[in-house]
Amino acid sequence: MQERGTIEIHLKELLIKAGLSKNKFCQRAELQRSQLNGYINNTITRLDVDVLVRICDTLDCSISELLEYKR
Repeated sequence: MQERGTIEIHLKELLIKAGLSKNKFCQRAELQRSQLNGYINNTITRLDVDVLVRICDTLDCSISELLEYKR
């Protein structure tokens, strides 16, 4: 069976670049802290398009800056 790639989420780096705390970001993006931690720790198993849109809107970034496919 062929090995599958992975999706890496660069949210932690983008938060640091934006100078936002986790709490401030959660308020602005209207996310639960547990949701944020799942995205930061790359532990989520299903991406939520609405959450991705809120993340990109809040950080003023593109989806390609947030997500990266790696083999």
